[in-house]
Amino acid sequence: MRRPRLGTVRARRRAVQAVTALCVLALLPATWTRVAAADRLRTTAQAPAAGVAVVFGAGLWDGRPTPYLAARLDAAVELYRAGKVRAVLVTGDNSRTEYDEPDAMRTYLTGHGVPDGRIVSDFAGFDTWDSCVRAREIFGVRRAVLVSQSFHVHRAVTLCRAAGVDAYGVGVDNKHDATWYYGGVREVFAAGKAAVDAVFQPRPTFLGPKEEGVSRALAALAD
Repeated sequence: MRRPRLGTVRARRRAVQAVTALCVLALLPATWTRVAAADRLRTTAQAPAAGVAVVFGAGLWDGRPTPYLAARLDAAVELYRAGKVRAVLVTGDNSRTEYDEPDAMRTYLTGHGVPDGRIVSDFAGFDTWDSCVRAREIFGVRRAVLVSQSFHVHRAVTLCRAAGVDAYGVGVDNKHDATWYYGGVREVFAAGKAAVDAVFQPRPTFLGPKEEGVSRALAALAD
C-alpha cells in the first residue's frame, strides 16, 4: 500500500484547519449575543417591572398568529396580568395590505383580556434591529421586557440594548419541532447581521415621525 505524499497530507491538514477556522468565525457572533444577554434573561415570574413589553412578530397563518407568535403573546398577557408591564408594544410586518402582523397581535391580546388602550402597534418592525431602533426613537421606550422564543431573545436583547433600550428578555418555549430547530440554525446566521447592525447602527427601513402611543398608554394608567 502506497503512503500518501507529504504534500497531499499537508493540503488536507490545511483544508481541515481552514474549515475549522471558518466554523469558529461563523459561531463568534452567536456566542457574542448569548454572552451579552446572559444576565438579562428572565422568566415571566422573574421579569422586572417595566413600563412596556415588546412583542416581536413571528408570522401569520390565515391572518392569525402562528403558534410561535401566539406563545409570545401569551407571555405578554401573563406579564400584563401580573402587573410587570403596563403597556404592550407589538412590532411586526405590515408591508403589504393583506399581511398585518400588528393588528393580528392586537386582536389576540384584546381577546385574552389586555385592554385595547394598553396596546401600541408598530407597523414597520421589519426585522429585529428595526423594531429595537423604532421602539427607542419613535415610541420613546427606554426600558422594556422583550418577549420572543428563547432561540431569538438573546439577539433581541443585545440589539435593543445597542439601540439604547434598557432591555430584559423573556424567552418562551414551544414544541421542539422542525420550525424550532430551523429557528436555532437561522440564529447562527442572523447573529452575523446583528453584529454589523450593532457596530454600524444603520437607519431602519422606515423611521418616520415620533408617536405618542406608548406615553399615552402609560399616562392613562397614571390618571
